[in-house]
Amino acid sequence: MPISIFGFQALWSPYLIGIIVFLTVVYFLVTITWRKDFKVSEPLKKSEAIYFILGMIVLYIIKGSPIDLLGHIMFTMHMAQMAILLLLVPIFVIRGIPWWVWKVVVEAPVIRTIVKIFTRPLVGILGFTGLFSIYHLPLIFDAIKLNETFHGVFTMILFISALFMYWPLLNEVDGQHEMKNIHKLGYIASNAVLITPACALIIFASSPMYLTYSDSAMWLKAMELCVPSSTLSGLSLSGPELFSNMDLLSDQQVGGVLMKIIQEIIFGVLLFRIFRKWWDTERTSQKEITENALKEFQNRTRYQ
Repeated sequence: MPISIFGFQALWSPYLIGIIVFLTVVYFLVTITWRKDFKVSEPLKKSEAIYFILGMIVLYIIKGSPIDLLGHIMFTMHMAQMAILLLLVPIFVIRGIPWWVWKVVVEAPVIRTIVKIFTRPLVGILGFTGLFSIYHLPLIFDAIKLNETFHGVFTMILFISALFMYWPLLNEVDGQHEMKNIHKLGYIASNAVLITPACALIIFASSPMYLTYSDSAMWLKAMELCVPSSTLSGLSLSGPELFSNMDLLSDQQVGGVLMKIIQEIIFGVLLFRIFRKWWDTERTSQKEITENALKEFQNRTRYQ
């Protein structure tokens, strides 16, 4: 059965388009037009603008395009959606917003204390992986999927925890938690390890774990998160099997595997970039040491 039966609003989320356009306009107003109002600022870099725009595009694709609707129908798509939302979009957001804008945000009253606590490397990594694991406990997962408010609040909390987790790795704000390159490598590896149990629980389960995908009545109720109830009331649907050739258990297992694969790819790219930066820094340092030693030797020889 084609997903087009759910209508344009469910497929393309026009409200989200408006929100993303608004955020993009505000971004360029702050970083270009209103930049002079900041005590310290720099011209917006091309790379920063690209990161931010990519973040907005990816955010719309996973939360506003038919992928979001498919994420409510198939667990596989839900896990791919969550992996990109929590592991890729935060990178674009942190990198896309200039450091001088972040400085104002993270040094604001109250927020300063929250950021200082939750961006500590140990707190950041345990907070994110802990919330991610709790979210995918069947009882919690089903409760969140059946309540629009809970779903929105918990998704936002998860996203903020992902920002906190990435902050020690990516931020360029003076005075914030900063890790050495060798520690960054260990931090990313630890994160990958700590996410694994939740994925393994999903992958190796012997039966479908989530009633919002396996129970027809609960699945239909969960669909109200993205499809207007008036549209659903006019449809005769028995369950997600109408839209997929995979059985429920296979769908669940593929979702767990896909989540892990996406995580490994993103973390692998991060590891490569950090290692390359570390290597370049070490080579530059060694070159400077050698040049300074050579100059010192030449000066000593000259005056002997």
